[in-house]
Amino acid sequence: MTRYNAQRLYRPTKRPRFLKWSTASLLLTCLAGTAAAEPLKVCFLYSNPIGESGWTYQHELARKELVAVMGNKISTKFVENIAEGPDAERVVRNFVQDGCKLIFTPSFGFMEPTLKVARTAPKITFMNGTGYKTAANVGTYNARWYEGRYLEGVIAGHMTKNNVVGYVGAFPIPEVLQGVNAFALGMKSVNPKAQLRLIWVNAWYDPGKERDAANALIKLGADTMAYATSGVSIVTTGEEKKVYTLGYYSDMSKFGPSTNLTSITQNWGNFYIKVVNDVLAGQWKPESVMGGLNDGIIKLAPLNAAIPAEVHTQIEAMGKEIASGQRQVFSGPVRDQQGTTRVPAGQNISANDLANMNYLVQGIEGLMPKN
Repeated sequence: MTRYNAQRLYRPTKRPRFLKWSTASLLLTCLAGTAAAEPLKVCFLYSNPIGESGWTYQHELARKELVAVMGNKISTKFVENIAEGPDAERVVRNFVQDGCKLIFTPSFGFMEPTLKVARTAPKITFMNGTGYKTAANVGTYNARWYEGRYLEGVIAGHMTKNNVVGYVGAFPIPEVLQGVNAFALGMKSVNPKAQLRLIWVNAWYDPGKERDAANALIKLGADTMAYATSGVSIVTTGEEKKVYTLGYYSDMSKFGPSTNLTSITQNWGNFYIKVVNDVLAGQWKPESVMGGLNDGIIKLAPLNAAIPAEVHTQIEAMGKEIASGQRQVFSGPVRDQQGTTRVPAGQNISANDLANMNYLVQGIEGLMPKN
């Protein structure tokens, strides 16, 4: 072998330029594929313990449904039992620092903390439940709970024996006032003699206060009760005292098998799936979403066998009418406790007046709390 041939044998071969380009292209493709496959991190902030029923429990069921449907396209985390206020802001900021790209904060009291953090994180998508303020990266979602409340009021009007029905209010915000007023209107529509006695507890979840309020209403003569809080104490008290109850948020029949007549249930799974798909597709917009009977976000749980068959039929028909828009809950005349006409005869309440409701209708015994 000549020296020349030996040098040729051991000389490093130059890699063709097209091979360099191919390798670089392959590397970029792999990196792009890795980035595209990174799951969307979706985070949830809960105001109450998850428990076995209620507001937070239903949102947790929806989160689990979301995970089951979306698979490895997303990852999720949640923090429960966080007070509305500074603690909420702290947790939402931690979500942002932890890489959350879509943050759900389902509580009215989380609205301001959500907006405050959102201003510092414009690339993150926020959805606040039951709030009313939006921003470029903040949407809101809520439900027309008053549709179900009206139906519960009709049931209460039929089922009360002594024409005294109790109601435990949480906070005097429009959502809660819509509910108690719709309940009273539904009750009065079938039983003009019935009176609704209202007690405020100024809490979303406080088992002790809820139980005390239920016992106080029973002492005032209530033989049927409804409520706007998130615990089970009112239902269990009703079962113990043989007083009918009408539940909220979850199907409460297991806590009052003989006395719980039905419950308004919330079902957020399909909504959460839609929001995540919109974010993944780059189609999300900061809207204010309002669900109801028509889209299944709220439903009535199966009616108790204690309710007469003719009332079953009436409730089914009314529910269809409300869902289709044929029946309006706040159709005039609607008057407040002082006799002032809030919705004139022949008219329906305006969207603005509904969203800013700040009064109690005639037929309710109880006062608006003072600020």
